[in-house]
Formats: sequence, C-alpha cells, structure tokens
Amino acid sequence: MIVDPADPNRFLVELSDLRGPLPDQVRRHQNALYSVVGWAHQYLVKTHPDLGRKGPVCPFVQGSLDKGLLYLAVYPGRPGSVTEMTEALARYRAWYLELRATAGRAAQFLAILVLFPDMSREDASRLVDEAQSRLKADYVAQGLMIGEFHDGPPPKSGLWNPEFRPLRSPVPMLAIRSLVPTDFPFLRDDRDFVAAYLDRIEPEDIPPRWRDEVAEVAAGFGLDAVGSGPDTAGVGLDAAPQSLGNTSCR
Repeated sequence: MIVDPADPNRFLVELSDLRGPLPDQVRRHQNALYSVVGWAHQYLVKTHPDLGRKGPVCPFVQGSLDKGLLYLAVYPGRPGSVTEMTEALARYRAWYLELRATAGRAAQFLAILVLFPDMSREDASRLVDEAQSRLKADYVAQGLMIGEFHDGPPPKSGLWNPEFRPLRSPVPMLAIRSLVPTDFPFLRDDRDFVAAYLDRIEPEDIPPRWRDEVAEVAAGFGLDAVGSGPDTAGVGLDAAPQSLGNTSCR
C-alpha cells in the first residue's frame, strides 16, 4: 500500500495487498476492493458479445494489471455533492502526475480507480456522471482522462455498438489514466480537447484509420494536426506509444 506523503490518511491499494491480510485502513472496504479486482479480471480484460469489435472491453487494463500499475483508492462515506467529489479527486490527480513522472515508459499503464463504496446507486447515477463531466476539461488539459463507472450504468454507449453500455461496474468509481492515441473519438467535439490531443500525441502514433479524420476535425477548429500549441515534448508522450493499440473502454 502506498501512503500519500501529503496525507497519511490517503492511500493507494496495490493488487499485491489483496493477496494477504489487508491493512487496517482498508479492511472495512475489502468486499468493494475484491469486487472491483474481480470485475477487472472477469469483465474489463475479456471480450463481450455486445462490444461490436474484437478484443477485450478495455485492452489497456491487462497491461496495467500485469505491471502492477492499477491502484485502488477508497473514499469512505457518502459524498453530499458533486463539489465534494471533485475536491476529493484533486489530490488523486496530483498524485497520479507525481507517480507518472517517475514511472518511465510504463507510465502509459498507470491507472488510479477512486472507489465510492458507500454511495447509493441512485446517487451514483447523478453524482459520478456529473463529477466526470465537470472534471474532464481540466484533466484533458493535463494529458489525462477521467472515466465514470457505476451500476446505473452510465448512459454513454460503446463506440462500435450504440446499444451497449460498457461503463457498468459493481462499485461507483472515477478512474484516472493517461490520454492515449485511441482517445480521439472522446475528444473530437471540443476544440480545447482536440488541441490537447494534438499537443500530446505524436502524429505517427495516431491510428492510421483516424489520421484523415483527425486532420479534418483539427482543420475545422483552425488547428494544425501536427500540433496546436506550445512545445509539450516529454509531457504525456509516454502515454502514447504505437504499441498500445486500442486502449479505450468503449
């Protein structure tokens, strides 16, 4: 378990922690933790008949599991507002960036899942979705993605099957990871998002099937598809190698 140097009451649970007796700080939430790990192994890294494409639901996750870079955080209690949730996520975002800065090329697989195990299903459908919507712009600007998961499930459909709702999870959560080349479909409708994508993804790492579309969308926003802002060399590029392929959980 990794303890936040800025707050001893904040911690990240590593998968190895779940192989033995759990630390006192997380024992009360062991059912939620085991449930999410099981969901990752049995759902995220598996194919699904309704997905509409080949491969697992979230190809990114297998590498994260294999490298021990999938961390779980627990926010106890029931958040009373979206603002409380966004404030709680602020430190995890900063912590993610600190961990990513020291992870080298493996940083592309780093993920933090912030669990809200005491949240009701009704609150999750309202609070988790709204928190993700409010946070997305700030995260994307820093080369990050934030995803919402709960048992509602979230209304966002799959990229390849509009009838499929892939973001269902057994515990409400917000997931932090790095922006990668295959995130373009989630960013294409907003100029600032597209600019952030172009600043952080090398042109040769853009999936070939999307390069013409990226160039067209960029031009529509008055952006240069080769890059649209200040030099960001070294910022987030570890999250965008060609080897990642399709990593998006939709």
